[in-house]
Amino acid sequence: MEEFKRLKNEGNELVKTGEYEEAANKYSECMKLNTEEYSVYTNRALCYLKLYKYEEAKRDCDHVLQIEDSNIKAFYRRALAYKGLQVRQKNMAGI
Repeated sequence: MEEFKRLKNEGNELVKTGEYEEAANKYSECMKLNTEEYSVYTNRALCYLKLYKYEEAKRDCDHVLQIEDSNIKAFYRRALAYKGLQVRQKNMAGI
């Protein structure tokens, strides 16, 4: 549990400095240690949104909402992922 907390804190610090790819990797490492802590999924979803990886962000939010269907952060971040996916589809249609 101590390793999990350390990795999560490192991920949180990386988010604060805008290092989203590295932060997402830290949260992924956290998931290997504890799949029940949903905050790392929503945190990683935030990183994916910042990296324009909308499908990955949606997947993390879907995972949380399957288990905890009232998680506000997961709903909000999934909505942002859907919005990003729609914008991408519109841009692709114009090409």
